[in-house]
Amino acid sequence: MPWLKLKLRTNQDQAQALADAFEEWGAISVTLEDAADQPLFETHWDRSPLWSEVQVTGLFPEHTDTDAVLARAREQLNLAENPPHQIDLLGDEDWAHSWMAHYKPLQVGRRLWVVPSWCTPPEPDAINIILDPGLAFGTGDHPTTSLCLEWLSEQSLAGKTVLDYGCGSGILSVAALKLGVREAYATDIDALALEVTRRNAVHNGIHSGLNVMLPSELPPGFQADIVIANILFGTLIELAADIKSRVRPGGWLVLSGLLGHDQAEEVRPHYEPPFALATHERQKWILLAGRKPAELG
Repeated sequence: MPWLKLKLRTNQDQAQALADAFEEWGAISVTLEDAADQPLFETHWDRSPLWSEVQVTGLFPEHTDTDAVLARAREQLNLAENPPHQIDLLGDEDWAHSWMAHYKPLQVGRRLWVVPSWCTPPEPDAINIILDPGLAFGTGDHPTTSLCLEWLSEQSLAGKTVLDYGCGSGILSVAALKLGVREAYATDIDALALEVTRRNAVHNGIHSGLNVMLPSELPPGFQADIVIANILFGTLIELAADIKSRVRPGGWLVLSGLLGHDQAEEVRPHYEPPFALATHERQKWILLAGRKPAELG
């Protein structure tokens, strides 16, 4: 399978956030390099780059819309035009061994694991989600997703309905169903994400309870016990009215995809009131969660 290698140059202060964003936008691996093309670390990072000018390289599936990625990068970096970049189409080589090693079983909370298909589940009797990195965002290792998974794993979900707003790979819907929800509604504007969600559900033995659709196809007036929106910061603001309306009275709202407290505080006024949102943080990424008052319709 051919791959697209997208290289962008940015400064030290912006490289970390851009690297995180590349993973969020579908990159299966990310490399940070200096001006001399000397790799520092890949896919997972614990500190900022050492160099003042940094090349961020993401390996994306062949059919990725690179124009859309560049537009998002331009917005992320607050630029008037696309940053310096290079796009290469890599041949159909065996890339498996170059990136599979970066993905290991990931424990989320006390009872949930995300396990790549080529790995043996460390706890066979735990709740294991079989999921490979690929064409849609959501493998569990990014803080925005792991925060959502951990929150779900701590809830009493039996008999509940969940709306996964911006489902990506479908990992949150699959997790919710495995954790006991009655029904999950997975929506995304990307048709490929919907197909990946269906595929991942089948791989996890889920054949009922999952409804996959475009947001416009949600039933009129539909409300869920839990609405999770792990999407881009600007989209959380743009779609706030619709997202809030989808939470039933007494239900929960979970917002993720916020980098830093500044973004979280900018989003809050669009949801508070009626929600009183508590903050959960991991590696500078923020999740906001709160309940809708039961007396509200």
